[in-house]
Amino acid sequence: MDQLLNLDPRSLALIVLRTLVVYVVLLLGLRLAGKRELGQMTTFDFVVLLIISNAVQNAMVGPDTSLNGGLLAAIVLLAVNYLASRLGLRSPWLRSRLIGNPTLLVHEGELIEDHLRHEGLTEEEVLQALREHGVDDLKQVKMAVLEVDGTISVIPTDAKSSRTKRRVRARIPKWR
Repeated sequence: MDQLLNLDPRSLALIVLRTLVVYVVLLLGLRLAGKRELGQMTTFDFVVLLIISNAVQNAMVGPDTSLNGGLLAAIVLLAVNYLASRLGLRSPWLRSRLIGNPTLLVHEGELIEDHLRHEGLTEEEVLQALREHGVDDLKQVKMAVLEVDGTISVIPTDAKSSRTKRRVRARIPKWR
């Protein structure tokens, strides 16, 4: 029964602390990797992600292999993720730090080289995204944006502007 459950409060508190540290370090590492990495996962990236998950499992629970030790680490991860998303909804400053902001890559048919460099993108990658959206010439692009999830949104020059549509005011309930 001792191998199944760990009832030592000090050991369980250590699991909570280790899990919080691993969460923060991984969150920072993924944010520093950039938006591009999240949206364009290769086989190599997937393998690295699997290896990281195995490596940090030991860092989170240490020598504790009990059922409640593993479940506690999972609950802490879910709770911290929930709290981070709730705080991000309430604070635009925190949301931009946790999630990031979209980046303009193309404006009126012109690549914005500084933004490409900052995001670690090449011209060829942007042109590929344009082709995936059915656009074969850069001059046909009003705007291309690298979204926070790593995808590239493309607005062709012939697209109707949302500003010409009648704006409808929606009631959005406040979260408490």
